[in-house]
Amino acid sequence: MKTVDVLTIGAGGGAYPAGFRLAKAGMDVVMIDDKGVMSGNCLAEGCVPSKAIRESANLYKMSEKLDFWGLNGKVSFDYKNIVAHKDNVQKFRYAQHAEELKGALPHLNLIKGHAKFVDDHTLEVKMQDTTETYRAKRGIIIASGSETSILPIIGADLCITSHDIFSMNPKLQVLPKSMTIIGGGYIALETATFFNELGTKVKLFKRSDRILSDEVDYRFSQILRNFLDPNIEIVTGARVMEVERVSDGYRMRYVKDEKEESVTSDVVMMAVGRKSVIPEGTDKIDIKIEHGRIVVNNSMQTNIPHIYAPGDVNGISMLFHSAVRQSLVAANNIMAGNTPIDYMNFKTVPTTVFTFPEGAYVGILPDEAKSMGIKIIEAYSPFKIDARAQIFGEMDGEIREFFDADTMKIIGGWVIGLDAGLLIGEIARLVEGGFTVKEVAEFADQHPTTAEGIVKAARKLM
Repeated sequence: MKTVDVLTIGAGGGAYPAGFRLAKAGMDVVMIDDKGVMSGNCLAEGCVPSKAIRESANLYKMSEKLDFWGLNGKVSFDYKNIVAHKDNVQKFRYAQHAEELKGALPHLNLIKGHAKFVDDHTLEVKMQDTTETYRAKRGIIIASGSETSILPIIGADLCITSHDIFSMNPKLQVLPKSMTIIGGGYIALETATFFNELGTKVKLFKRSDRILSDEVDYRFSQILRNFLDPNIEIVTGARVMEVERVSDGYRMRYVKDEKEESVTSDVVMMAVGRKSVIPEGTDKIDIKIEHGRIVVNNSMQTNIPHIYAPGDVNGISMLFHSAVRQSLVAANNIMAGNTPIDYMNFKTVPTTVFTFPEGAYVGILPDEAKSMGIKIIEAYSPFKIDARAQIFGEMDGEIREFFDADTMKIIGGWVIGLDAGLLIGEIARLVEGGFTVKEVAEFADQHPTTAEGIVKAARKLM
């Protein structure tokens, strides 16, 4: 048996930030990961490769729209080259992470293997040729992440998933002429808009009567839907029954308004969310699990104080940047002898849906404010008056901020449109700092940038 200070199950965003911080403090940390590389699913098949494809589609879209070369909108591309670019970005970042890991030796080590709990301090690690047992003196971080959810329908195995599009050397190498997407969350919507911009005819089907999850503010989801390209056919209230192979592609059968219908396309993508990956042996140590997710407090501790579960495995905020902050909270509390000194504030974690156009939000939005009995005052600035939006011809969308009517402090906001993923970070900082409408309005944000709209909106309330 080998003894170290801290063990992590996984080496993604919920694990390695803590690993580096603890190693820097002189602790010996071993990360155990099935893939044997750092960065988890974000780099393997998630945020980074998907945005590499998105930005390629964006360049194509802007080139056609602005027609700098006088080609009358006849700009061409090869989808295989887009995939190659995505793969190269992933390879570059994996090499970057490998160099970073070398710099943390000998205190931080990564083992490729499968971890299983033996007891609440001990993990059995199955590697390619051997099995080792590791004991953690100070703590264990469960950062096993999440995996693609699959509907239990006939023909589910015929569907592609985000893995088949965004992983290295993916299954999908040729641009499909038509695509059916099952699901209406952020992965489904993003993929729908990427391929729509590249020329694929996309039809999207969702079980509920709205896009995005029910946890997202309803008005936000409706405004975003209104700005999506109407060429994307969105069918809500549809219950998918079966997928089958036919001579001209794949047929998906579904029920809508009690009537069975079908649609045929080149490919069918299943994008119905992600589920937490629970490590083997957790049942032996009685870690609390609810709805398939490990339960944690805002110190990222499970019901066993020296065992932490940051990131997707707890299901609270399944985003890479959120996992990073959760990981650091866990590290800080381990260094304090598992006595909480650091806490996670999930309300100030920004979320972006990287569709065309982007939609992003943070904090307490109208639906939640109403349920909490908080009276709000709204501030609003449309992109149609924004100089940068006019420059790019991207004038759809808005910046909207929400202030507590009693304190006039900003408690939330959303951005739909150009640069939403960047702007929401600035709004998140304002929410985190509890800035008043006066303080927001007085800031001299840069011109001509879309960030001006944050100030313009607040100035309307002065």
